[in-house]
Amino acid sequence: MKADKYQHITDQELLEQFYADHNNEWLGILLQRYTLLLLGVSMKYLKNEEEAKDSVQQIFLKVIQELQKYKVEYFKSWLYMVAKNHCLMKLREKQGKLTAEINDKLAARPEEETDRNAMLQNDHTLELMELSLKELNPEQQQCVTLFYLHKKSYQEVSDETGYNMLQVKSYIQNGKRNLKLLIEKKLQDKAKR
Repeated sequence: MKADKYQHITDQELLEQFYADHNNEWLGILLQRYTLLLLGVSMKYLKNEEEAKDSVQQIFLKVIQELQKYKVEYFKSWLYMVAKNHCLMKLREKQGKLTAEINDKLAARPEEETDRNAMLQNDHTLELMELSLKELNPEQQQCVTLFYLHKKSYQEVSDETGYNMLQVKSYIQNGKRNLKLLIEKKLQDKAKR
């Protein structure tokens, strides 16, 4: 298998190689490593093997397009978020209404959203959340991603990052607050246009 030959190269090195020469082959090797993860995420949300397999292909295409535009720091966390958002959008399309919440409920409203404009607004907020997460400082971004997207406990985040518990709680609390402020600012900027 071609990817075996590149096993010694880290995800970050593959990404840097791609950013250096924009050869999609590097992305192919990187994405191949995460095919099972993507299939697992897709199955978890979509509960249908065929739809999940189709989604993996669609996620691959989206990742290739997005990486042409943006520089990504934490590939695995970012990939997980892209996959999750893709699946949530598929569910909304299929059921015609919002069926999932944003993890930390930054943009969720208590009443059920059925009107089309509200759904479009929420899709936009998900995109804003994804962009805003990238604007957090690296410590906050890493801790928020592990805690909310990967459902890790404070202790697990501490073990994985090497930060002490006080730092982890601070990064998560400040990261969540900053994320909310960034999203609100983007929504206000959009409203002014």
